Amino acid sequence: MKGEDLLKSCEGFDWDEANEIKNWEKHAVKKTEAEQVFFNMPMVIFETYSTTDPDRFLALGKSNDGRLLTIIFTVRKKKLIRIISARDMSRKERKAYGQID
Repeated sequence: MKGEDLLKSCEGFDWDEANEIKNWEKHAVKKTEAEQVFFNMPMVIFETYSTTDPDRFLALGKSNDGRLLTIIFTVRKKKLIRIISARDMSRKERKAYGQID
């Protein structure tokens, strides 16, 4: 199932406390800011091909303040988005997102 289709059935977020702390300490991204990416357009979703977790997705999007973020996430029980990692986009990701030349 494509990432965009999968999100249509989602009803909220399911946070792991350790991931929430890690995202803040390593990348200065609060959970509320990471969640904003899922409500702001454009958002681009790529399926990842991890051998350890084939149901992970990568989202490129922006917060309400316009911060460009990369979000790695999965969907638990088909209804809750679990954000694994949230960080600033790399130059390559910004290019893919269409924000720079």
